[in-house]
Amino acid sequence: MFTGLVQDIGSVESVEGGADGSRLRIATKLGQEIGLGDSIAVNGVCLTATEADASGFATEAMNQTLEVTVIGALAPGARVNLELATRADERLGGHIVQGHADGSGEVIGITEDGFARRVRVELPPDLLRYVVDKGSVALNGVSLTVAELGPTWVEVSLIPETLERTNLGSVGPGDPLNVEVDVIAKYVERLLSPFAGKER
Repeated sequence: MFTGLVQDIGSVESVEGGADGSRLRIATKLGQEIGLGDSIAVNGVCLTATEADASGFATEAMNQTLEVTVIGALAPGARVNLELATRADERLGGHIVQGHADGSGEVIGITEDGFARRVRVELPPDLLRYVVDKGSVALNGVSLTVAELGPTWVEVSLIPETLERTNLGSVGPGDPLNVEVDVIAKYVERLLSPFAGKER
């Protein structure tokens, strides 16, 4: 489990793609804290460390991950948000993030708002239905509060700290983002769907 609080912006050193999936090497100052088999959220996608040393780690993304997320679009030099798995004794500073991205969205607007920056992201209907005004959403693994909700989009407001400490500070219109909606909303839908439309 993760909380959506990015701990470092790593740099993709290499990408080896093929029919079996994709292998990535990522440089990060978190390398000395990572062991073999550890889970790391890479742009919000939970991946497993297959190699690790003080300078970074290697990982693999299977085809199913590449189909659902935008991990497959990463190239050498790309900056990625990184978060280590949350320990049981740590504060839950963001919200419950599984690292199981539900899909992707596209940045369709950027607006400066005082010291903050508002980012509008278009979402497919099957994801948008789980988003509520002032609720939580994870974009590229960053825990964010919904500032505004439209018919096809969600808008978040990024404070200077978020702009500096995550790669969301450099996104622009047309950029794809990994999206994970609130897992609690999905469970509620699953539990209540058998009773939808039934009178008490």
